[in-house]
Amino acid sequence: MQKAAREKSRCDHVLLISTLLLLAIGLVMVYSASSHLAYNRTGDPYFFLKRQIMFCVAGLGVMLVARYTPREIYGKAAWPLLVVSLLLLVAVLIPGLGHRVGGAVRWLKLGAFSFQPSELAKFSLAVFFSYSMANKGEEIRSFSRGLMPLLLVTGVFGGLLLAQPDMGTAVMIGAWSFVLLFVGGARILHLGGLVAVSLPFLLWVIKSEPYRVKRFLAFLNPWDDPTGIGFQIIHSFLAVGSGGLWGVGLGASKEKLHYLPEPHTDFVFSILAEETGLLGVAVVVSLFAFLIWRGIRISLSARDLYGSYLAFAITLWIGLQVLVNMGVVLGLLPTKGLTLPLLSYGGSSMLITLLSIGVLLNISANR
Repeated sequence: MQKAAREKSRCDHVLLISTLLLLAIGLVMVYSASSHLAYNRTGDPYFFLKRQIMFCVAGLGVMLVARYTPREIYGKAAWPLLVVSLLLLVAVLIPGLGHRVGGAVRWLKLGAFSFQPSELAKFSLAVFFSYSMANKGEEIRSFSRGLMPLLLVTGVFGGLLLAQPDMGTAVMIGAWSFVLLFVGGARILHLGGLVAVSLPFLLWVIKSEPYRVKRFLAFLNPWDDPTGIGFQIIHSFLAVGSGGLWGVGLGASKEKLHYLPEPHTDFVFSILAEETGLLGVAVVVSLFAFLIWRGIRISLSARDLYGSYLAFAITLWIGLQVLVNMGVVLGLLPTKGLTLPLLSYGGSSMLITLLSIGVLLNISANR
């Protein structure tokens, strides 16, 4: 009884507090970034805020369930989760089932809400890869028996994401898989060959669609087309630069007034920088740094190899998405439609991120 009580109370409280603080900041920024847009679209300036609060409450409930679910269940669910995610990604591409927004079919419509299967796919791949690598052990050094099956899974998921099209998530999953396989003990020679094959394919994917080429050129020099493809990133620069040290004040952003499209989703970090300045940016970056540090610490102190891999896989995924989103906002990476975890508006991302953090808390309580 006493041992069980100690295990319930010894989860990583720094990780939990960092998560709750980021959620609170996210709610403030979603309202600030979306109130004008929401009023013009619906007549209710609180429209997106109300929905985001619902997503947060549901996500915290999922996080709580994940925290107290026996860890063995995650291993047993590895294959079912993978199959369900695969079927949902296929369902998105079926006419009449997939919901098209802005030229991409990435959502399944569920009444008044939409669900993005690619978010579940990230979690499913984390569980599956961790379970497989822990079971393979030294066999991961074998290309045919260890590496190839995992590469095939990554390739199938990446291909379905490219078909939506969602190149940003596909590339991120590829990079995530590479790092995870390296940590799992795959041979450098095999991974080097994988990079050599992947880079030409990536260039072909970019060149195959004119809009991708334009995005890449806009990344190199957005001022070549300031009213076209470079418009979004230029106004992100203006938002970040306008913030200065202290910011222009909460609610006082100008770039959210029809300059930055959907400022409450992919570019919420731009509005944060504009309204709270370098000080607010430093606080948010520090909280994410705490979250990632604690995730790595949980991975290193896990009681078994599966828990260690799973904690690292989740932490790596969240960390990569944070870096990519901030990199896009600051013009360090080409524009991609990836949300900022815990801050951006969106139900699918919020639910899966909080589910994953619940798993991290679970592993931390059983070190």
